Amino acid sequence: MPRWLRWSVLALLSWGVWAIMAKLIGEALSGAHNQALSTIGILPIMLAIGFSKRVSTPGNRRRGILYALAAGAVSCLGNVVYYDALSCGSKAAMIVPLTALYPLTTILLAMLLLQERLNRIQLAGVLISLAAIYLFNVQREEGFFSHWLMYALLPIVLWGAAGFLQKLSTNHISGELSTLWFLGAFIPFGLFFLVQEPLPALITSKTWLLVIAQGFFLALGNLAVLSAFAVHGKASIVTPLTALYPLISVPIAIGFLGERVGTREAVGIFLALVSVAMLSRETLTPVPAQTTTADQATQSAP
Repeated sequence: MPRWLRWSVLALLSWGVWAIMAKLIGEALSGAHNQALSTIGILPIMLAIGFSKRVSTPGNRRRGILYALAAGAVSCLGNVVYYDALSCGSKAAMIVPLTALYPLTTILLAMLLLQERLNRIQLAGVLISLAAIYLFNVQREEGFFSHWLMYALLPIVLWGAAGFLQKLSTNHISGELSTLWFLGAFIPFGLFFLVQEPLPALITSKTWLLVIAQGFFLALGNLAVLSAFAVHGKASIVTPLTALYPLISVPIAIGFLGERVGTREAVGIFLALVSVAMLSRETLTPVPAQTTTADQATQSAP
């Protein structure tokens, strides 16, 4: 098995496990507490990235770091909403594939602000994602924009905006350095959440283990994607593969958590997964290998 494929599979598995952790934690922690405490789990990954030889960069460090910090801050807010959505009883089998459509926001922002254009596959992916969103809106009596759907769409917007900011960041600094500062933004946000909302009096050892593992698997997925690109993995293959992490989360939710979905929701899950792969299918142009690695690392964060 090629090295880039091994790293890609590791990212897929890592994010697939991460995406289901908040469901396992449940109501033991609020979304803010979940985000704050999971920061502990990212510290070993940050340390590993910090010792990477590829962290140094000749570009505009200040601008690149500011974009990366902004991306991390926006991603934190998206995580809080996502964790709250799962802890309040929403089905992981539906939330995970729906929120995995966040590349749609990144692509739209790139079109509006960077004058980028959709290729035919991505355009078809946009249309399929709209169909998936409609199918996920199972509460017909509330109209197209139900309360459940609007709540689930927030991570799509926030994570997509974070991806766009990381893309701007890697125009100036390496993907490794961008990811290091992206994850670094989680630390002050975690401290802020703890100051604003004190921890519960009792947190079980199981909850501590789950929330730390949640942060670790999130950061490990980022590191694995960077490593896949560093060993010449093609973006047109690595990106769609790692973005399909719901293929890991959804079977866990259905098979091990006892969740059930109807035919309509099952079709929505399938369309969402297809759409994620299509939205991630970029039209690549020949560029130097080092630039490709830095640019494509922007795909490395939910």
